[in-house]
Amino acid sequence: MEILLLILISTFFVSIISFIGALTLLFKESMLQRILFILISLSAGVLMGASFFDLMPESIAKLGAMRTFSYVLAGFVLFFLVEKVLQWRHCHDDKCHVHPFAYMNLFGDAVHNFIDGTIIAASFVSSTSLGIITTAAVALHEIPQEIGEFGVLIYGGFKRIKALMFNFISALMAIFGGLIGYFLSSYSKYTVNLLLPIAAGGFFYIAASDLIPEIRKDTNMGKSFLSIIIFIAGILLIYFLGYFK
Repeated sequence: MEILLLILISTFFVSIISFIGALTLLFKESMLQRILFILISLSAGVLMGASFFDLMPESIAKLGAMRTFSYVLAGFVLFFLVEKVLQWRHCHDDKCHVHPFAYMNLFGDAVHNFIDGTIIAASFVSSTSLGIITTAAVALHEIPQEIGEFGVLIYGGFKRIKALMFNFISALMAIFGGLIGYFLSSYSKYTVNLLLPIAAGGFFYIAASDLIPEIRKDTNMGKSFLSIIIFIAGILLIYFLGYFK
């Protein structure tokens, strides 16, 4: 029971990092709209980095390259189909109050958080010290990840308070993943192995099809240059954080 309590505390700690988006409440709505392109650029870079430097390498280590890339492609196609269905159901005359990719991003983030929870649980089951180290590594990764996720929701049409609440609900999947990882430690690894590349394909799709095209629209040279720098910074941030895993 002591290990289970540690898992619950650790996964809850990782979950509340999702509230880092609350920092935007310090800005007026007009200011937020002016810096939204920064959040979009960072979001695109973080999602790309998480896909290529976090989820895919971990999946390749477990499944091998061919199966990983097959599942990544399946995830990419799945998110494309889901977006089209959401567009048909919720968008009329090319107008969407909340864009479908915002909901898909929540789903992809929930899957990612679930995976993090199972990894934390597996680490604590192995040893307490490894569990603490893993929790610290996951938390460090979650800070830029959650800022990026929040930026996607705001750009997708969510109001700030609603974005914070939905992001937190998605983050709570880490606790569920921790419970599954603890009680079904011998079976959960198979589920995680399948979800890793699908989440990678989903993040890749959202960044490539919804966020990067938006960055490309701006023709102002100064803003375009800054967007590219922030996009690359988001990728590099996830890359270098990989050394702490």
